[in-house]
Amino acid sequence: MLPVTSLYHWDGEIQEASEVVMFLKTRAEHVEALTRILKDAHSDDVPCIVALPIVAGHAAYLAWLDAETAPPS
Repeated sequence: MLPVTSLYHWDGEIQEASEVVMFLKTRAEHVEALTRILKDAHSDDVPCIVALPIVAGHAAYLAWLDAETAPPS
């Protein structure tokens, strides 16, 4: 989690707010369910929830991530 200062346009004005950016790591097939959970828990009307594809990375880390997010066997 990273504290940030956000600037954005809302209700016809430029807003400035202190926020926390949280990165969650999961598989693409879990994004829809995770989005529902986050929307229900979030205080904003329109929370910033985005999914970013992994196009490359450190092989050992990607293997760990794959193992950690695999369905239980």
